[in-house]
Amino acid sequence: MVAPDVKAETMKLMDQRGSLEAEMDAIIARLTAPGGPGITGGLVDAEGFPRSDIDIPNILAQRRRLSELRNDHKDITNKIDKNLEILHSAKLSRDDKSASRRSDTTCPSHTGLSQSEPMEEDPVTALPFALIDEITDGSPASVDGLQLGDEIVKFGNVEAGDRLQERLISEALSNEDSQVPLIVIRQGSVMNVAITPRKWHGRGLLGCHFQML
Repeated sequence: MVAPDVKAETMKLMDQRGSLEAEMDAIIARLTAPGGPGITGGLVDAEGFPRSDIDIPNILAQRRRLSELRNDHKDITNKIDKNLEILHSAKLSRDDKSASRRSDTTCPSHTGLSQSEPMEEDPVTALPFALIDEITDGSPASVDGLQLGDEIVKFGNVEAGDRLQERLISEALSNEDSQVPLIVIRQGSVMNVAITPRKWHGRGLLGCHFQML
């Protein structure tokens, strides 16, 4: 069968992406450490000379590596998204066949039959629509436990669809100082977490950045 192979490949890709994210986080932490040049900061002083307080060749190498990792991360994410679509379609097909079989064996009066049945949710079929690629220290996102690399499947009432950025902002604003439930994929596992949008010393109500997938 195709689905099990695709599922195994997807889980492997998620592990690879997790490794990339860990390396990216480490590089970002080094570049943004106190006194560091940052991810895109200038490498020259006010007079236009190379800064003497940093190892410029090393900084350039780290930035180049970070760029490579981001490209690899994007490629792997695209592959994962395609596999998730395949798995999601396969799941819908199985559900339709299962529903058809139940319909064929149902007596005309429907006596004693439940109108709905609980369905086991396969974590790999969850379709994330955004990735958290930046979290500010001390922000609501950081304090409430969100992590870099978390993939957002559901944010309050927001799921995949159109006008995502606008809907996310609206959801956060309308729930200021109220807990918002999230469903995220973290290192291949589906998790339920929560965040309370609120004012803090930084910008916005969350203190994190969503990269749309």
